[in-house]
This record gives sequence, C-alpha cells and structure tokens, in this order.
Amino acid sequence: MTPTLRACLWMIGAIFSFTSMAIAGRQVSFALDTFEIMTYRSLLGIAIVCSIAYATGTWRQINTQQLGLHAVRNLSHFIGQNLWFFALTMIPLAQVFALEFTTPIWVLLLSPLVLGERLTRVGLIAALIGFIGVLIVTRPGSAPISAGLIAGALCAIGFAFSAILTRRLTRTQTITCILFYLTVMQAVFGLICAGYDGDIALPTAATLPWLVVIGCAGLFGHFCLTTALSLAPASIVMPIDFARLPTVAILGALIYGEQLDPFIFLGAALIFGGNYLNITKGQSRRA
Repeated sequence: MTPTLRACLWMIGAIFSFTSMAIAGRQVSFALDTFEIMTYRSLLGIAIVCSIAYATGTWRQINTQQLGLHAVRNLSHFIGQNLWFFALTMIPLAQVFALEFTTPIWVLLLSPLVLGERLTRVGLIAALIGFIGVLIVTRPGSAPISAGLIAGALCAIGFAFSAILTRRLTRTQTITCILFYLTVMQAVFGLICAGYDGDIALPTAATLPWLVVIGCAGLFGHFCLTTALSLAPASIVMPIDFARLPTVAILGALIYGEQLDPFIFLGAALIFGGNYLNITKGQSRRA
C-alpha cells in the first residue's frame, strides 16, 4: 500500500472522528454547558494520554520546561473549543465546519506576528479569497448576526493561535508532553469555569456515552490527521479533510432537519480555495 493511500485511509478516520465529536457535542449540550463538556473531555483525555505514555515508555518525556508557553497555547485551544461547542448548538453543523476551515487562513495571517514568518503576496491573496468565503457563509446584512455565527468565526482564531504555538512547542517538546499538558491544563480551566457558580452537572447514563465519544474522537481525530500529514503532503491531505463539510451537512439534514444551504458550500469552497492556494503556491515561494 502506497503512503498516499495510507494517508487517505487515515483521513477517513479523521473525518469520522471529527464528525462524531460534533454530533456528540450537540447531543450533550442540552444537559451540560460547554465548560462541563470540556472538563469531562479533558479528564478522559488525561487517562488516555497517561495510559499510552506508560504503555509506550514515553512518560519520561514529560517535563516542566516551557510551562508558560504550554499555558498560553492550551488557553487558546480551550477558548476556541468552547466557542466551537457553543456554535454547534446555535447554527447548522455545516456552517460551523465552514467557519472552522478558516483556521489555516488565520494561521497564515498571525504567523508573522508570533513566529516572525514572512507573509507573501500569495498568502495575502489566499487570505482575501478566504475572507470573501467567510462573507458568503455568514452573509452579513441578510439576517442579524447571531451569537452562534460570532462564536463559529472566533473559534477559528483560537484554534489558529493554538496551532501556531504548537509549532513553537514542537521545536523543543515531544507530542506526549504537549498532549499531557493539553489535557491537564484544560481540565483545570474547565473545572474553574464550570465550577465558578458551585454547580457542576455530573454525567448521566444518557450523557456519559456521548462524553466518551467526544473524548476519544477528539484525540483520535488529531492523531489520524497528524499521521496522514506525515505520510502525504498537505496538498493531498487537505482536499480529503474538506470532505468533512458535505459529510456533516448531510448528517445535519438527516438527523436535525437542517437545510442544505448552497451559500455555505459556495463560501466554504472559496475558503478551501484560499487555503489550497497558500499550500500549493505560498509554501513553495517560502521554500
């Protein structure tokens, strides 16, 4: 089996995982708030990461270096993930995923400020195309801008900061160390935010299976995506990842009766086009 075919199979796993997490997140949102969802997801993540680290002998890779950078990175991801879970309950699933796909555009724009990377002309054109796509997805003026749309747009910025800071961390930290602090710190953030009012809802027989899906699917999805990118170029992996949008749109229509809005697909296609342009042309210019 060729590396490209193996990457495609791993991406099928990523699509299935991220789609499952979205549906599970919506299912538990009626009983738990986003902070509680993140708390339980992170607690389960701690158990999974520690078990794998112990089984693979990578436990010693966990160190106390760069704790400040870990904290900022994980706070960015925590904010983005909470906004993502909130958006799931407010707007169609396809709209959430379309806005999430702007994360690479934000990485492109923010990397010069955080990492000192050069922003090319191709990068600026890619960002402009992606921004036009966002305008088509949200269509400001056609209807009042809702809290769900704002959350969906802002979650991509949180994910972008997380991705940029992860890139910095990978220069000195291992994946095991990064994932350990990701789960531990986000569990702490979740407990603080969920318990500020002294009332944390406990999982029930109805919500526990969905929480397990969220915890497992999130980690497995990122593992599948990372593995695929290690086997094939982003120019091959990214179009496959884009299949998440029609997949979740169809499931949203079948499960929740959401309309298949052609404007969402048109805007998402432009967002994808901007990302793809940067990967195929912008990266080569920087090389």
